[in-house]
Amino acid sequence: MTDALVREKTISWEDPMASAQLGRELSGLDYLRGILDGKIPPAPIGSHFGMRWVSVEHGDVVVAAVPDESLYNPIGMVHGGVAATLLDSAVACAVHSTLPAGVGYTSVELKVNYLRAIHGDGREITAHGWVVKGGSRIAFAEGDIRDAGGKLLATASSTCLIMR
Repeated sequence: MTDALVREKTISWEDPMASAQLGRELSGLDYLRGILDGKIPPAPIGSHFGMRWVSVEHGDVVVAAVPDESLYNPIGMVHGGVAATLLDSAVACAVHSTLPAGVGYTSVELKVNYLRAIHGDGREITAHGWVVKGGSRIAFAEGDIRDAGGKLLATASSTCLIMR
């Protein structure tokens, strides 16, 4: 391999534990809106994908990213794990947006359907997650990823365990 082929990417993030502590003190909606407004640092995983918060409403979250070639799999497409991570973030945060302060959640199941390849061509993709049915112990959410033209790239369904 020659040096001409080597590329680099620098990733920066803030201490995730300080943000996590705030997450236990605020309602899910207030916490996520704090991230959206830039008052609370986002989770470090978003730095890897250049994730951008678009909107946060009760039971509905939209995040976006511009995948690049650093996220490619061996066959020259964005790795499916990137789509799964964006979808997990959108659907789980949609659930989080419905929870009161001091109540947590964890994903217990995520099913992703990959419908079209995602390429690192400089175009933004958008992951949208929404709650289908909330609950006191279990919540169900769905989501999708679309390209800049609105073409459906992937879908997801998720189950989250609510931890009181």
